[in-house]
Amino acid sequence: MIRKIIHIDEDACNGCGLCATACHEGAIEIREGKAVLIREDYCDGLGDCLPACPMNAISFREREARAYDAEAVKQHMAAKKAAASVPSGCPGMRARTMTAAAPVSGQSRPSQLRQWPTQIKLMPPKAPYFDGARLLVAADCTAFAYAAIHEDFMQGHVTIQGCPKLDNVDYAEKLGQILSLNDIRSLHVLRMEVPCCGGLEMAVKRAVKQCGKDILVRVTIISVEGKIIR
Repeated sequence: MIRKIIHIDEDACNGCGLCATACHEGAIEIREGKAVLIREDYCDGLGDCLPACPMNAISFREREARAYDAEAVKQHMAAKKAAASVPSGCPGMRARTMTAAAPVSGQSRPSQLRQWPTQIKLMPPKAPYFDGARLLVAADCTAFAYAAIHEDFMQGHVTIQGCPKLDNVDYAEKLGQILSLNDIRSLHVLRMEVPCCGGLEMAVKRAVKQCGKDILVRVTIISVEGKIIR
C-alpha cells in the first residue's frame, strides 16, 4: 500500500539516538552509529521522531510500504522490555548501601559512591538508599572526562549512570518508577556536550513529567576536554 512513512538521511544522521528514544513503537534503532528504520510495519507515520532529531535527518515520504501493525509493535516492545531486564538472581542487581570510608592504601581520595548497582538498567525501582536521596543521573563518559566527579558531583548523592546510545533503551520508564516509588529530594543530570547525551537529559525530564511530582531538574554539561560548560 502507499502510505506516509519516515525516511532517514544516513549522511545527515549523527547517531545521537534521540529519534529512537522518541519513537514509542521501537521502529528506530541505532546500528553502527546510524539511525535505522528496522521494520516498516512498526512505523505508525505520526512522526514523533521528527522534532527529536537535532540534524533534521528525518522526513516523511509517501511510498509503497507495509501497513502499520499494532499487534506486531506490542509484541516487539514487550520483547525489548524483557531483553532489557536482568534476572533477579544476578549478584550485580543486589541493592547495597555503603558508608563513607577513609582512603585505602595508595589512594589519596575516598570513593563517594554510596550504593550499588549504579547502571540505570540494573537499578531496582525501590531501594532503601533512594528514600530522601539527592539523585545524580550521570552519563557514563562523565566519570572519565571530569577528574573530580566524586568530590564535585557524587558526594552526598545517590549516583546512577547510563548511556542511551549504547543501551538503546528508553530510560524514562525506569527513572519514572524510581521517582514515583521513592522520596527523591533533588535531581541533577550530569551529561556530556555530545548530542547523544541529550537523550539522557530528555529521558529524565520525561520521567519527572510522568511521575507527576514537582522535582526541579538541574543539568550540568561537561565538555570532551573535561570542563564544565554550564
